[in-house]
Amino acid sequence: MVSLWGSKNGEEQQHGVDGDHDENDNRNQSRQNREADERTRLLPHQRNDGFLDPDDPAVSPYNLFSVRAVRYVCVLFLIISFLWWVLLLVSVFVSPPAMHTRGSGFFDFSFTTLTIGNLLIGLLFFSTPSKAMEVSSLIIAGLFLLDMIIVLAVQRLRSEEGWVGIASVIWATVMALYNVMSDRVVAWGKKEEEERLTGRRETRRTVREWCAVLTATIVMIIYIIITILLTATLLLRSRDASLKPPGERFLVDGDKYKLHLACVGNVTYNAKGKRNPTVLIESGETPFEDTMDDWIYNSYQNGTIDRYCYYDRPGLAWSDNAPSPHSAGMTSDALSEALARAGEEGPWVLVSAGVGSIYSRIFSSRHVRDVHGLFLIDGLHEDLLHRIGSPARGFVLWGRGVISPLGYDRLIGAIFKGRTREDRVYGKSAYQAGKFIKAKLQENLVANSLTKNEVSQARNIQTPRTPLVVVSSGIEVRKDNEWERKQEDLTKITDNLLSWDVVNKAPHQVWLTFEGRQILERRLGELVRAK
Repeated sequence: MVSLWGSKNGEEQQHGVDGDHDENDNRNQSRQNREADERTRLLPHQRNDGFLDPDDPAVSPYNLFSVRAVRYVCVLFLIISFLWWVLLLVSVFVSPPAMHTRGSGFFDFSFTTLTIGNLLIGLLFFSTPSKAMEVSSLIIAGLFLLDMIIVLAVQRLRSEEGWVGIASVIWATVMALYNVMSDRVVAWGKKEEEERLTGRRETRRTVREWCAVLTATIVMIIYIIITILLTATLLLRSRDASLKPPGERFLVDGDKYKLHLACVGNVTYNAKGKRNPTVLIESGETPFEDTMDDWIYNSYQNGTIDRYCYYDRPGLAWSDNAPSPHSAGMTSDALSEALARAGEEGPWVLVSAGVGSIYSRIFSSRHVRDVHGLFLIDGLHEDLLHRIGSPARGFVLWGRGVISPLGYDRLIGAIFKGRTREDRVYGKSAYQAGKFIKAKLQENLVANSLTKNEVSQARNIQTPRTPLVVVSSGIEVRKDNEWERKQEDLTKITDNLLSWDVVNKAPHQVWLTFEGRQILERRLGELVRAK
């Protein structure tokens, strides 16, 4: 019943509600005081202190514009690095204007590849900064800084790498330092947001974060090892740069690169006052200094020849790499320019071995009046150029070139096998150098096209009356019928064949046997004295 002074039932109802609240409070108090059992709640009730849970997605360093800006800039740097990487990749096969370097170009490519990997790791694990990541990036930055100092301090390296290599190593150093800075910025942003949104800095990590930190650390350790190998190889190159060439290096092809040319002996004249022929040597698959030098010098000492000159093809020994693409005819033109700059004149007796015979024949066709004779030592026929121009060989050479800056084989040779700088520049370890590999890759790329066309034209231009001597390897002739037929065909490139010898038990490098050296020296003397 309703009372004029208020409802008694309402008072009782209000009292009942207050009693319920008191009872709930007492129940919660007793629940908190008692020991945990199987019915105890594992997760706490939702926080009502105004802060977010640390696992809330809203707690993120990306809330800060400065952190987002660092990430955007990192993406921009990655795009720039990738475009530069593509340009360097293309320049291995076709040199863009003003992009040619006198070195192999593989070091520039390696530095840029490491830069891209460094930036990718920074982006993939951007939101999980760690001390290990920061220290690793700092070590890599320090090694890159050392590489930059080496390249800039050693004149020969500075010349070989050019502005492209210098820019690549500086960019790699700056990007490594940027990775350190971005890691610190994200760590600061994470701390700021945790303190602002959760009331404290979070020190624990989830399993996913620990996996990310572990993965990033392992990858960075691999990067550190690679960078150490790069630095050690640069130190070896700086050591090798101190080895003086026996001849002089001449600028050729519009001063784009230098070719090494050396001559031994003095100019002599015959009874009629004419210059005696100078022997001009074209080495085979390896530098002249490591292969043909011994028997040629013995011929000079024995008086068989009065004077000889030799040079290193682009990329071999002391010669720089040429721009790509580069054919045998281009090398012959560069040799002509180097001889002119050195003041050397014919007549020439052209001695060549293996693939060098291709270069020698092209040179002969372009200097018909100056060539006194041709001497082919187990020369490569133009119909067999496909053997050095196969795509599979080219891919292998490119792969070797990409990993050549690591220099693991050269380092092992220097540390454990006692390889000297002579071995690395022109000796038994020369084939491991990036310059040598780049030269062979250039040779491979145009062997079946430009070079084959040039040597085919040379055969048509070659003067029929030019004296010719051919010496073939007995081993190669017996094991390869096609090689035997092509050796016979080489005896027909002129109509004035003086002799064709097949040296029994002699390998491709015929001068390695005593009988081979005897035959070579005798035939060389006959060719020089031929009329």
